Amino acid sequence: MGYLDNLIIDTDNYKHCHYPLYPKGTEYVSSYIESRGGRFPVTMFVGLQAYLREKLMKPITLEDIDEAEFVVREQGMHFNRENWLGILNDHGGFLPVEIEAVPEGIVVPSRNVLVQVVNTDPKYFWATSFFETALLRAVWYPTTIGTVSWLSKQVIREALARTSDHPELLRFMLHDYGARGVSSQQSAALGGLAHLVNFDQSDTVPGILAAKRYYNAGKVSNSGPNSEHAGFCAWGADDEVGAIRNMLETFAPEGCALVLTDTYDHENCVKNILGGAARTWSGTSRAWSASARTRGTRCRSPRTPPSG
Repeated sequence: MGYLDNLIIDTDNYKHCHYPLYPKGTEYVSSYIESRGGRFPVTMFVGLQAYLREKLMKPITLEDIDEAEFVVREQGMHFNRENWLGILNDHGGFLPVEIEAVPEGIVVPSRNVLVQVVNTDPKYFWATSFFETALLRAVWYPTTIGTVSWLSKQVIREALARTSDHPELLRFMLHDYGARGVSSQQSAALGGLAHLVNFDQSDTVPGILAAKRYYNAGKVSNSGPNSEHAGFCAWGADDEVGAIRNMLETFAPEGCALVLTDTYDHENCVKNILGGAARTWSGTSRAWSASARTRGTRCRSPRTPPSG
C-alpha cells in the first residue's frame, strides 16, 4: 500500500503542531509503552521488529516532505518544513531516536514497560512522540493476539497435564485459521506471526511469510490435509460416512488427515463414525490413529481487537 508509506503522514494530523508546545530548552523526551492493566494479568510482547524493518529502516525523502506538506496544510494543520529538511540533511532521512524494548516473545506482568523511546539529537526532541500512532498500531495488535494465544496455551497445558501422556505435543494443539476473520492482510500477517510464537500450527500464510521476512524464521509452522464443510456437505447428510472415508483413504499416504466432525452432528460423528464405523476400515483407521497421536486437536485461533 504505497500511498500509506510516507512516515511523515503516518501519524495523527495534530502531531505536526506539537513541537512548539514543549518548554524552551527541551533537549530530550523519553516515552514508553505499557499495558495499563485490564482483562489480562500478563502481556506477551511481539511485533516491534516487524515495524522497525518495514518502516523505520526506510529514510524519508524530499518527495515525502513535499507530499506531507501538501496533505497536512490541506487539512488546515500547521506544518514545519524546516524540521523535516533538517532530519533529511542531518540524519539522512532517518528519525534520530533510540528504541529499547523487552525481548519479543517474553511474557511480563501488566503495568510493566514494554518499549521505551528517546531522541538522540537534542535538536529533534519532538521526534520521540511524533510516530507514537504508528508504533502503537504496529505492536499492540500482535501483542494482544500473542497474549490471548499464550493464555490459551496455559489452559491447554493444564488440560494435557490432566488427560494426556504426551504434554510435549503442546505446540501442536491450537491451529490458526484466523486470516478470514481479520480486517486486512496485514492484520493476518501480524496476528499470525504472533500466534506462531506459542504454537507450531497455522494455515495463515501471511503470518508465516511475516515470520520469515521480519524474523528470519525457517520452518515455523505445520499444516496438513484438512477438510472443509463444502466438500463434506457435497456428500449429503446420509453419506457423511462416505465423505470421511474418502478423505481418510485419499490422504492415508500422508499419515495425517484432519476431518470435520461438526458438519451435521458432532457427537454422532465422534462416537458412531470415527469411534465406530471407521474402526473397521482397513488402513484408514491407522491413518486416523496416527493423526490423533501426532497432531492433536485443531481449532481456530482467537482473534480479538487490541485492548489497553
